[in-house]
Amino acid sequence: MKVLDELEKFQEAALKDEALRHQILETRAAKEPLSAFCKLARDKGFEIYEMDMISAGEEAYAGMRRATNGGGENSPMLENEDDYYRLFMAAIGGKTDA
Repeated sequence: MKVLDELEKFQEAALKDEALRHQILETRAAKEPLSAFCKLARDKGFEIYEMDMISAGEEAYAGMRRATNGGGENSPMLENEDDYYRLFMAAIGGKTDA
């Protein structure tokens, strides 16, 4: 998935540049954190859009549900596993409960 490749590149850039990492972490305080995050990413040259992140997360979550008991009623709740924004924040050292 293109969005996952872009997220990986953006993460690498953030881990190399403390100022960028700080800017990314500040998106957590925005009224719309995901939108602020994606706008910053695009401003820095990474093609990351809200709908791509949401779609990728939903696709990953659906795959996990299918892999656990066929996605039926007895499948475990996989909370936040589809939230690439939170996973990204955790990977660069930000709190995930913001």
